[in-house]
Amino acid sequence: MTTLRALDPNVLRLDAPVATEAITQKLREVVHQRMKRKGAVVGISGGIDSAVVTFLCARAFGPEYVHGVLMPERHSSADTLRLSRSVADGAGVRADVEEITGLLEAAGCYARQEEAVQRVVPEYGPGCRFKVVLPSVIDDDRYRVSSVVVAFPDGKEVTRRMPLDAYLQVVAATNFKQRCRTMLEYYHADRLNYAVAGTPNRLEYDQGFFVKGGDGLADVKPIAHLYKTQVYELAAYLGVPEQVRQRPPTTDTYSMPQGQDEFYFSLPYGKMDLCLFARDHGYSEAETAPTVGLTATQVGRVFRDIDGKRRTTRPLHLAAQLVEHVELVDP
Repeated sequence: MTTLRALDPNVLRLDAPVATEAITQKLREVVHQRMKRKGAVVGISGGIDSAVVTFLCARAFGPEYVHGVLMPERHSSADTLRLSRSVADGAGVRADVEEITGLLEAAGCYARQEEAVQRVVPEYGPGCRFKVVLPSVIDDDRYRVSSVVVAFPDGKEVTRRMPLDAYLQVVAATNFKQRCRTMLEYYHADRLNYAVAGTPNRLEYDQGFFVKGGDGLADVKPIAHLYKTQVYELAAYLGVPEQVRQRPPTTDTYSMPQGQDEFYFSLPYGKMDLCLFARDHGYSEAETAPTVGLTATQVGRVFRDIDGKRRTTRPLHLAAQLVEHVELVDP
């Protein structure tokens, strides 16, 4: 008879002082010794991940060698700029505001988004807002198809399934946002002789929840090994403002408010972290289920979704591919 080993609900608990010291030492090694840069640029979004990276960089290099860039746009939450400023002020770092609405208009971001939405919801027009959602992975084994939710000025909402071409166009147009922000981060990094510090956590990095050439592009990624749960632990230890720590994880991407679990992840981050850990450490569905409050069948669906996202987003992790090896000689 096989004995089940229960997944410890506290398995992701972090020793915050030890983790902070390890990360800051590594940041100094990478940025100062390997890259020969003086400090770091961080795109500050008002979310927990960029806040923790900002505070870590301030500890590693000193606040005077960290430069924040705040990049709101037309669809940003009303709280985004205020929370971003609170992070910069709390960490004691300089920050510039780069309003990117004009850049996105020039690139056709909004027009391309709206064109795709109107193919699905022809009545979409001025004053309407939208977001893209996925059905829950835990409810059944049906293939999940994204839908667009449109809110009309009179308060009415409609939800309609998106054909693949419309979905891909919305995502492709939306990716202008992350790529414009990264372009501005590198502008400030180049002028200051700094490195760009990326902000993906382990869940986002593992599951491909980033844009290649956008928020997936950075010189160093200080928290890519940390589960989202651990990022929140580190935030409390580092003194990230409480209003940022209390903010639910959001994409802050579309004109309607949207949680990350609506758009991409199978579950809220706490359960998703535990399922990801369980998948990587050989726990069965039955061993994982009680800890995350799901049935073994539902955990199996989450595991399959984790594996599927790893397969489909693998190209995002690949560097530019050479057709023939080129040997780089150390000077």
